[in-house]
Amino acid sequence: MNATTANSDYQIRHAQLGDVPGIYSLLKQFSDKGILLPRPQSDIYGSLRDFYVVEEGGKIIACAALLIYTKELGEVRSLAVHPAYMKLGLGNKMVQRLEQDADNIGLVKLMALTYVVDFFEKLNFEVVEMSELPEKVWGACINCHKFQNCDEIAVLKYID
Repeated sequence: MNATTANSDYQIRHAQLGDVPGIYSLLKQFSDKGILLPRPQSDIYGSLRDFYVVEEGGKIIACAALLIYTKELGEVRSLAVHPAYMKLGLGNKMVQRLEQDADNIGLVKLMALTYVVDFFEKLNFEVVEMSELPEKVWGACINCHKFQNCDEIAVLKYID
């Protein structure tokens, strides 16, 4: 199998301890370019139950996590697809999996902070002001090194 294989051949699964180095490596590719905020391996271990992955040949090629803020709000977090596997719909599948989980546990809103607004708009997320997400701002953003100069765009989707 290679990166040109149809995305239906790729299976999303819950992350396991052995996946942490691969998740870290994948996220680091994007954080080194300033596309994602950096996440230390200890943070990934601590939130491992929130992560889903896609692997091929023992290599993590996609990941995403669902972070829960309140009884209503969850976040799509650490969404990344290896560059060689982009344009196969893996990012869409990951977000859809997180939406399904969010719906199953009773969340009504799903948000993300992103630089790739059009990706999320295609999945029916809408751009919102950060002030509409006080749970995120005061729960996580306040500790971020970009807090005073955040350049990420907030997007939000109401789950049916």
